[in-house]
Amino acid sequence: MSQSYNLIVILGPTATGKTELAAHLSHKLDTEIISADSRQVYRGMDIGTGKDYEDYKLTGLPGQHDKKMPVHLLDIADAGYHYNVYEYQKDFFRVFSELRDRGKIPVLCGGTGLYIEAVLKGYRLIKVPDNQQLRSGLEDKSMDELAEILSSFKRLHNTTDLKHRKRLIRAIEIETYYTQHPETADDLPVIDPVIFGNGISREKRRERISLRLKKRMEEGMIEEVKALIKSGVKKETLVYYGLEYKYITYYLDGELSYEEMFGQLETAIHRFAKRQMTWFRGMEKRGITVHWLDALAPMEEKLDFILSKISL
Repeated sequence: MSQSYNLIVILGPTATGKTELAAHLSHKLDTEIISADSRQVYRGMDIGTGKDYEDYKLTGLPGQHDKKMPVHLLDIADAGYHYNVYEYQKDFFRVFSELRDRGKIPVLCGGTGLYIEAVLKGYRLIKVPDNQQLRSGLEDKSMDELAEILSSFKRLHNTTDLKHRKRLIRAIEIETYYTQHPETADDLPVIDPVIFGNGISREKRRERISLRLKKRMEEGMIEEVKALIKSGVKKETLVYYGLEYKYITYYLDGELSYEEMFGQLETAIHRFAKRQMTWFRGMEKRGITVHWLDALAPMEEKLDFILSKISL
């Protein structure tokens, strides 16, 4: 394997078979998976988030029993908690470093573009507290004066920081905090990734989403939401989690009929998948190279393609 890569990424929209591909690849490479899904971090939210544990299990291996591939960052937070990208980045780099120390090249797999890009780009996501005294001192400054203050710091900034007064002041606030707390600016581990996208036509994606939604309903997705409510998770939080949890909560509250719930949820998932693809295309425009695969191709064909890209 090429020594230039220390992370393999498999991304793509929902219902394209990313998990199964990651499981087979991690088996081939004798490594482990790190999940990149913003909702699969929650315990008890299994069916609705697509936490398909069976996809991590390999069957029919020559001369071996069924094998479940190790996966990290699933079930790490209680349902009801608001996990965020700051926490994800911290958790990812912890696991990444542990796997690298064991000589493994992790396989990062998921569809949450923000989480994936935060890792690949090494965004500084340290929680910087508000500095009201500093803000007061900046209130009377012009936009040009604020931009000049920000430019005095060494780091480069998103150009949108310079166009919006609130973002500009916040950027100065963050830089001031880093200056006063240099220990927070430690370098993150260097990521040298090779990235693969599980691509699929819009029509096939819609077909797979609809079939999977029907299957999840049959598997007890409504009962899962009922159990979460019974366990004490607030309905407002379930609505915040979106998609299945949002629309099924509305159904259980009598705001939607079953048919209305199913139809609106199906439409929402289609739109969600479209937004995922928009994000991934945006990543490419922002300089991240993605090698696209045909999600419907035979597994061995996809694995051969990946291995050809990461081989010497």
